[in-house]
Amino acid sequence: MKNFVGALLAGAVMATSFGGAALAKDKIIGVSWSNFQEERWKTDEAAMKAAIEANGDKYISADAQASAAKQLTDVESLIAQGANALVILSVDKDAIGPAIDKAAAEGIPVVGYDRLIEDNRAFYLTFDNKGVGRIIAQSVTAVQPEGNFAIIKGDKGDPNAAFLLEGMMEVIGDAVNAGKIKIVGEAFSDGWKPDNAQKNMEQILTANDNKVDAVLAENDGMAGGVIAALTAQGLTVPVGGQDGDHAALNRVARGSQTVSVWKDSRQLGKAAGDIAAALADGTAMDAVPGAVKWSGGAKGVEMDAIFLAPTPITKDNIDVVIDAGHIAKDKVCEGAMAGVKGCE
Repeated sequence: MKNFVGALLAGAVMATSFGGAALAKDKIIGVSWSNFQEERWKTDEAAMKAAIEANGDKYISADAQASAAKQLTDVESLIAQGANALVILSVDKDAIGPAIDKAAAEGIPVVGYDRLIEDNRAFYLTFDNKGVGRIIAQSVTAVQPEGNFAIIKGDKGDPNAAFLLEGMMEVIGDAVNAGKIKIVGEAFSDGWKPDNAQKNMEQILTANDNKVDAVLAENDGMAGGVIAALTAQGLTVPVGGQDGDHAALNRVARGSQTVSVWKDSRQLGKAAGDIAAALADGTAMDAVPGAVKWSGGAKGVEMDAIFLAPTPITKDNIDVVIDAGHIAKDKVCEGAMAGVKGCE
Protein backbone atom coordinates (compact mmCIF):
# COMPACT_ATOMS: atom_id res chain seq x y z
CA MET A 1 0.00 0.00 0.00
CA LYS A 2 1.53 3.28 -1.11
CA ASN A 3 1.22 6.82 0.17
CA PHE A 4 -1.49 5.90 2.67
CA VAL A 5 -0.76 8.85 4.94
CA GLY A 6 -1.17 11.08 1.93
CA ALA A 7 -4.57 9.53 1.32
CA LEU A 8 -5.72 10.40 4.81
CA LEU A 9 -4.51 13.95 4.45
CA ALA A 10 -6.35 14.19 1.16
CA GLY A 11 -9.61 13.88 3.03
CA ALA A 12 -9.04 17.19 4.74
CA VAL A 13 -8.76 19.08 1.49
CA MET A 14 -11.46 17.37 -0.54
CA ALA A 15 -14.02 20.02 0.34
CA THR A 16 -12.02 22.68 -1.45
CA SER A 17 -10.05 20.73 -4.05
CA PHE A 18 -12.58 21.21 -6.80
CA GLY A 19 -13.63 24.73 -5.86
CA GLY A 20 -11.67 26.39 -8.65
CA ALA A 21 -11.91 23.61 -11.19
CA ALA A 22 -13.47 24.53 -14.52
CA LEU A 23 -15.73 21.55 -15.06
CA ALA A 24 -18.13 21.21 -17.96
CA LYS A 25 -21.75 21.33 -16.84
CA ASP A 26 -24.79 19.30 -17.79
CA LYS A 27 -23.28 15.89 -17.18
CA ILE A 28 -25.46 13.06 -15.89
CA ILE A 29 -24.13 11.31 -12.79
CA GLY A 30 -25.75 7.92 -12.18
CA VAL A 31 -25.65 6.54 -8.65
CA SER A 32 -26.34 2.90 -7.80
CA TRP A 33 -27.12 2.44 -4.09
CA SER A 34 -26.92 -1.00 -2.52
CA ASN A 35 -29.82 -0.20 -0.17
CA PHE A 36 -31.10 2.44 2.21
CA GLN A 37 -31.23 0.16 5.24
CA GLU A 38 -28.63 2.15 7.18
CA GLU A 39 -29.66 5.62 8.28
CA ARG A 40 -26.45 7.11 6.94
CA TRP A 41 -27.09 6.42 3.24
CA LYS A 42 -29.81 9.06 3.09
CA THR A 43 -27.28 11.55 4.47
CA ASP A 44 -24.72 10.45 1.89
CA GLU A 45 -27.31 10.80 -0.86
CA ALA A 46 -28.36 14.31 0.13
CA ALA A 47 -24.74 15.53 0.15
CA MET A 48 -23.91 13.80 -3.10
CA LYS A 49 -27.00 15.10 -4.89
CA ALA A 50 -26.32 18.64 -3.63
CA ALA A 51 -22.71 18.51 -4.89
CA ILE A 52 -23.74 17.11 -8.27
CA GLU A 53 -26.38 19.79 -8.76
CA ALA A 54 -24.03 22.53 -7.54
CA ASN A 55 -21.65 21.48 -10.32
CA GLY A 56 -24.46 21.98 -12.85
CA ASP A 57 -24.91 18.25 -13.36
CA LYS A 58 -27.94 15.97 -13.10
CA TYR A 59 -28.37 13.30 -10.41
CA ILE A 60 -30.10 10.04 -11.28
CA SER A 61 -30.16 7.00 -9.03
CA ALA A 62 -31.41 3.49 -8.32
CA ASP A 63 -31.82 1.44 -5.14
CA ALA A 64 -30.70 -2.20 -5.51
CA GLN A 65 -32.56 -3.14 -2.31
CA ALA A 66 -29.62 -5.35 -1.25
CA SER A 67 -29.91 -7.48 -4.41
CA ALA A 68 -26.69 -8.04 -6.36
CA ALA A 69 -28.72 -9.12 -9.39
CA LYS A 70 -30.92 -6.02 -9.26
CA GLN A 71 -27.82 -3.84 -8.99
CA LEU A 72 -26.53 -5.13 -12.32
CA THR A 73 -29.87 -4.27 -13.92
CA ASP A 74 -29.84 -0.89 -12.19
CA VAL A 75 -26.43 -0.02 -13.61
CA GLU A 76 -27.56 -0.98 -17.10
CA SER A 77 -30.58 1.29 -16.65
CA LEU A 78 -28.44 4.20 -15.45
CA ILE A 79 -26.20 3.78 -18.50
CA ALA A 80 -29.26 3.65 -20.78
CA GLN A 81 -30.44 6.93 -19.21
CA GLY A 82 -27.24 8.58 -20.43
CA ALA A 83 -25.00 8.51 -17.35
CA ASN A 84 -21.63 10.14 -18.05
CA ALA A 85 -20.16 8.78 -14.82
CA LEU A 86 -21.29 6.19 -12.27
CA VAL A 87 -21.01 6.09 -8.49
CA ILE A 88 -21.57 2.56 -7.18
CA LEU A 89 -22.13 1.47 -3.59
CA SER A 90 -21.80 -2.24 -4.30
CA VAL A 91 -23.94 -4.98 -2.84
CA ASP A 92 -21.32 -7.66 -3.51
CA LYS A 93 -17.66 -7.16 -4.38
CA ASP A 94 -17.54 -10.06 -6.84
CA ALA A 95 -21.00 -9.89 -8.39
CA ILE A 96 -20.50 -6.26 -9.46
CA GLY A 97 -17.87 -7.23 -12.06
CA PRO A 98 -20.18 -7.32 -15.12
CA ALA A 99 -21.39 -3.79 -14.31
CA ILE A 100 -17.80 -2.51 -14.40
CA ASP A 101 -17.26 -4.32 -17.69
CA LYS A 102 -20.38 -2.70 -19.14
CA ALA A 103 -19.35 0.78 -17.99
CA ALA A 104 -15.83 0.33 -19.34
CA ALA A 105 -17.17 -0.82 -22.70
CA GLU A 106 -19.21 2.40 -22.87
CA GLY A 107 -16.27 4.56 -21.76
CA ILE A 108 -18.06 5.55 -18.55
CA PRO A 109 -15.86 6.19 -15.47
CA VAL A 110 -16.82 4.54 -12.17
CA VAL A 111 -16.37 5.63 -8.56
CA GLY A 112 -16.47 2.70 -6.12
CA TYR A 113 -18.22 4.38 -3.21
CA ASP A 114 -17.41 3.45 0.39
CA ARG A 115 -17.07 -0.26 -0.45
CA LEU A 116 -14.16 -1.61 -2.43
CA ILE A 117 -14.66 -2.66 -6.03
CA GLU A 118 -11.21 -4.15 -6.58
CA ASP A 119 -10.77 -3.19 -10.22
CA ASN A 120 -8.33 -0.59 -11.51
CA ARG A 121 -11.05 0.76 -13.79
CA ALA A 122 -12.86 2.09 -10.71
CA PHE A 123 -11.78 4.98 -8.49
CA TYR A 124 -11.95 3.98 -4.80
CA LEU A 125 -13.43 6.54 -2.41
CA THR A 126 -14.04 5.62 1.22
CA PHE A 127 -13.03 6.22 4.80
CA ASP A 128 -10.04 4.46 6.36
CA ASN A 129 -11.91 1.29 7.31
CA LYS A 130 -8.94 -0.43 8.91
CA GLY A 131 -8.53 2.74 10.93
CA VAL A 132 -12.20 2.54 11.94
CA GLY A 133 -11.64 -1.02 13.16
CA ARG A 134 -8.63 0.09 15.15
CA ILE A 135 -10.59 2.94 16.75
CA ILE A 136 -13.47 0.65 17.74
CA ALA A 137 -11.06 -1.79 19.39
CA GLN A 138 -8.98 0.94 21.02
CA SER A 139 -12.05 2.63 22.50
CA VAL A 140 -13.48 -0.61 23.88
CA THR A 141 -10.20 -1.94 25.27
CA ALA A 142 -9.56 1.42 26.94
CA VAL A 143 -12.45 0.59 29.29
CA GLN A 144 -12.25 -3.23 29.11
CA PRO A 145 -8.65 -4.28 28.45
CA GLU A 146 -9.15 -8.02 28.97
CA GLY A 147 -11.78 -10.75 29.26
CA ASN A 148 -14.21 -12.51 26.93
CA PHE A 149 -14.79 -10.60 23.71
CA ALA A 150 -17.33 -11.14 20.93
CA ILE A 151 -16.88 -9.78 17.40
CA ILE A 152 -19.99 -9.11 15.34
CA LYS A 153 -18.95 -8.71 11.72
CA GLY A 154 -20.79 -7.31 8.72
CA ASP A 155 -21.76 -9.10 5.53
CA LYS A 156 -19.16 -11.60 4.36
CA GLY A 157 -19.53 -10.34 0.76
CA ASP A 158 -18.42 -6.82 1.73
CA PRO A 159 -14.64 -6.20 1.82
CA ASN A 160 -15.20 -3.61 4.56
CA ALA A 161 -16.05 -6.41 6.99
CA ALA A 162 -12.55 -7.82 6.48
CA PHE A 163 -10.84 -4.41 6.65
CA LEU A 164 -12.61 -3.58 9.92
CA LEU A 165 -11.62 -6.94 11.41
CA GLU A 166 -8.00 -6.44 10.36
CA GLY A 167 -7.95 -3.10 12.14
CA MET A 168 -9.49 -4.58 15.26
CA MET A 169 -6.98 -7.43 15.35
CA GLU A 170 -4.09 -5.00 14.99
CA VAL A 171 -5.18 -3.63 18.37
CA ILE A 172 -6.21 -6.77 20.27
CA GLY A 173 -4.02 -9.39 18.56
CA ASP A 174 -1.21 -9.31 21.12
CA ALA A 175 -3.65 -9.50 24.02
CA VAL A 176 -5.40 -12.45 22.35
CA ASN A 177 -2.08 -14.24 21.87
CA ALA A 178 -1.17 -13.54 25.49
CA GLY A 179 -4.48 -14.94 26.71
CA LYS A 180 -5.63 -11.63 28.20
CA ILE A 181 -8.46 -11.41 25.69
CA LYS A 182 -10.39 -14.49 24.63
CA ILE A 183 -12.58 -14.28 21.54
CA VAL A 184 -15.57 -16.37 22.60
CA GLY A 185 -17.66 -15.68 19.52
CA GLU A 186 -17.22 -14.23 16.05
CA ALA A 187 -19.89 -14.15 13.35
CA PHE A 188 -20.77 -12.53 10.04
CA SER A 189 -24.18 -10.82 9.90
CA ASP A 190 -25.86 -11.15 6.52
CA GLY A 191 -26.68 -7.81 4.97
CA TRP A 192 -25.30 -5.95 8.00
CA LYS A 193 -28.83 -6.34 9.40
CA PRO A 194 -29.40 -5.51 13.08
CA ASP A 195 -31.74 -8.47 13.56
CA ASN A 196 -29.10 -10.86 12.21
CA ALA A 197 -26.53 -9.29 14.53
CA GLN A 198 -28.94 -9.70 17.44
CA LYS A 199 -29.41 -13.39 16.62
CA ASN A 200 -25.65 -13.85 16.39
CA MET A 201 -25.19 -12.17 19.77
CA GLU A 202 -27.94 -14.25 21.35
CA GLN A 203 -26.23 -17.43 20.16
CA ILE A 204 -22.86 -16.27 21.49
CA LEU A 205 -24.39 -15.42 24.89
CA THR A 206 -26.11 -18.82 25.07
CA ALA A 207 -22.92 -20.67 24.12
CA ASN A 208 -20.96 -18.83 26.82
CA ASP A 209 -23.51 -18.74 29.66
CA ASN A 210 -23.70 -14.94 29.23
CA LYS A 211 -20.00 -14.62 30.10
CA VAL A 212 -19.14 -11.88 27.59
CA ASP A 213 -17.22 -8.83 28.78
CA ALA A 214 -17.14 -6.68 25.62
CA VAL A 215 -18.37 -6.63 22.02
CA LEU A 216 -16.74 -5.22 18.90
CA ALA A 217 -19.56 -4.61 16.39
CA GLU A 218 -18.67 -3.45 12.90
CA ASN A 219 -21.43 -0.84 12.57
CA ASP A 220 -23.99 1.02 14.65
CA GLY A 221 -27.05 -0.79 13.36
CA MET A 222 -25.54 -4.11 14.42
CA ALA A 223 -24.39 -2.58 17.71
CA GLY A 224 -28.06 -1.80 18.33
CA GLY A 225 -28.93 -5.47 17.75
CA VAL A 226 -26.11 -6.53 20.05
CA ILE A 227 -27.29 -4.20 22.81
CA ALA A 228 -30.85 -5.52 22.47
CA ALA A 229 -29.55 -9.06 23.02
CA LEU A 230 -27.46 -7.95 26.01
CA THR A 231 -30.33 -5.98 27.53
CA ALA A 232 -32.64 -8.98 27.28
CA GLN A 233 -30.19 -10.82 29.53
CA GLY A 234 -29.79 -7.89 31.93
CA LEU A 235 -26.25 -7.23 30.75
CA THR A 236 -24.39 -3.98 30.12
CA VAL A 237 -20.89 -4.33 28.66
CA PRO A 238 -18.71 -2.09 26.47
CA VAL A 239 -19.89 -2.16 22.84
CA GLY A 240 -18.28 -0.40 19.90
CA GLY A 241 -19.76 0.51 16.51
CA GLN A 242 -19.42 2.99 13.67
CA ASP A 243 -21.36 5.34 11.36
CA GLY A 244 -22.52 8.05 13.77
CA ASP A 245 -26.15 6.91 13.52
CA HIS A 246 -28.38 9.16 15.63
CA ALA A 247 -29.70 6.28 17.73
CA ALA A 248 -26.15 5.09 18.37
CA LEU A 249 -24.96 8.54 19.43
CA ASN A 250 -27.83 8.67 21.91
CA ARG A 251 -26.78 5.24 23.19
CA VAL A 252 -23.28 6.65 23.71
CA ALA A 253 -24.77 9.50 25.73
CA ARG A 254 -26.88 7.07 27.74
CA GLY A 255 -23.91 4.76 28.34
CA SER A 256 -25.06 1.58 26.59
CA GLN A 257 -22.62 2.03 23.67
CA THR A 258 -18.99 2.95 24.26
CA VAL A 259 -18.09 4.50 20.91
CA SER A 260 -19.57 5.29 17.51
CA VAL A 261 -16.89 6.05 14.96
CA TRP A 262 -18.34 8.95 12.97
CA LYS A 263 -17.60 8.99 9.28
CA ASP A 264 -19.04 12.30 8.15
CA SER A 265 -20.99 11.00 5.20
CA ARG A 266 -21.74 14.56 4.10
CA GLN A 267 -18.03 14.92 3.35
CA LEU A 268 -17.88 11.58 1.54
CA GLY A 269 -21.02 12.27 -0.49
CA LYS A 270 -19.76 15.68 -1.60
CA ALA A 271 -16.39 14.24 -2.57
CA ALA A 272 -18.09 11.57 -4.68
CA GLY A 273 -20.17 14.14 -6.53
CA ASP A 274 -17.10 16.25 -7.26
CA ILE A 275 -14.91 13.32 -8.29
CA ALA A 276 -17.61 11.92 -10.58
CA ALA A 277 -17.93 15.34 -12.24
CA ALA A 278 -14.19 15.52 -12.82
CA LEU A 279 -14.03 12.00 -14.26
CA ALA A 280 -17.04 12.67 -16.48
CA ASP A 281 -15.21 15.76 -17.74
CA GLY A 282 -12.25 13.64 -18.80
CA THR A 283 -9.95 13.98 -15.78
CA ALA A 284 -7.75 10.90 -15.44
CA MET A 285 -8.22 8.98 -12.19
CA ASP A 286 -4.63 9.57 -11.11
CA ALA A 287 -5.11 13.30 -11.74
CA VAL A 288 -8.02 13.65 -9.28
CA PRO A 289 -6.87 16.09 -6.56
CA GLY A 290 -5.67 14.11 -3.53
CA ALA A 291 -5.64 10.74 -5.29
CA VAL A 292 -2.96 8.23 -4.30
CA LYS A 293 -1.99 4.75 -5.41
CA TRP A 294 -3.32 1.98 -3.16
CA SER A 295 -3.08 -1.81 -3.38
CA GLY A 296 -4.40 -3.02 -0.04
CA GLY A 297 -7.27 -5.18 -1.34
CA ALA A 298 -7.37 -8.98 -1.22
CA LYS A 299 -6.13 -9.24 -4.82
CA GLY A 300 -3.44 -6.59 -4.49
CA VAL A 301 -4.80 -4.61 -7.46
CA GLU A 302 -3.23 -1.14 -7.63
CA MET A 303 -5.93 1.51 -7.74
CA ASP A 304 -6.37 5.26 -7.52
CA ALA A 305 -7.99 6.10 -4.21
CA ILE A 306 -8.83 8.65 -1.56
CA PHE A 307 -9.42 7.73 2.09
CA LEU A 308 -11.09 10.18 4.45
CA ALA A 309 -10.29 10.19 8.16
CA PRO A 310 -12.97 9.11 10.69
CA THR A 311 -13.71 10.59 14.14
CA PRO A 312 -14.42 8.49 17.25
CA ILE A 313 -17.36 9.79 19.29
CA THR A 314 -17.53 8.89 22.97
CA LYS A 315 -19.15 10.45 26.02
CA ASP A 316 -16.12 12.75 26.18
CA ASN A 317 -16.67 14.51 22.83
CA ILE A 318 -20.33 14.28 21.83
CA ASP A 319 -20.17 18.05 21.46
CA VAL A 320 -18.27 17.45 18.18
CA VAL A 321 -21.31 16.02 16.36
CA ILE A 322 -23.59 18.64 17.91
CA ASP A 323 -21.34 21.53 16.86
CA ALA A 324 -21.02 20.06 13.34
CA GLY A 325 -24.79 20.05 12.95
CA HIS A 326 -24.88 16.27 12.52
CA ILE A 327 -27.44 15.85 15.30
CA ALA A 328 -29.46 18.18 17.51
CA LYS A 329 -28.44 18.46 21.14
CA ASP A 330 -31.84 17.51 22.49
CA LYS A 331 -31.87 14.36 20.36
CA VAL A 332 -28.42 13.10 21.26
CA CYS A 333 -28.64 14.11 24.91
CA GLU A 334 -32.07 12.67 25.71
CA GLY A 335 -31.63 10.51 28.83
CA ALA A 336 -27.89 11.20 28.90
CA MET A 337 -25.87 10.06 31.88
CA ALA A 338 -23.93 12.60 33.94
CA GLY A 339 -20.61 13.88 32.61
CA VAL A 340 -21.34 13.68 28.88
CA LYS A 341 -19.52 16.57 27.19
CA GLY A 342 -21.99 18.70 25.29
CA CYS A 343 -24.99 17.50 27.29
CA GLU A 344 -24.32 19.46 30.48
